[in-house]
Amino acid sequence: MKWLDKITWLIVIVTVLTLGLAPYKPEPHVLEKLGMLLTGSLSRPVDIGDLVLHVTPWLLLILKTLREFTRSR
Repeated sequence: MKWLDKITWLIVIVTVLTLGLAPYKPEPHVLEKLGMLLTGSLSRPVDIGDLVLHVTPWLLLILKTLREFTRSR
């Protein structure tokens, strides 16, 4: 997972705050798409791609955080 170590925390945080949450009004897009997923209305390919796009920064944040904790032990 050396590729994950090469990504700086600044890049991860900026990506989460911009792509991971945009657009901000009326609600973050990732929350809207996750709500659609939970209700079963996430069926259009454009919506699925949109979910992947907005969830990826959050997954990167989770992976990098887990990597930091496991690497420091």
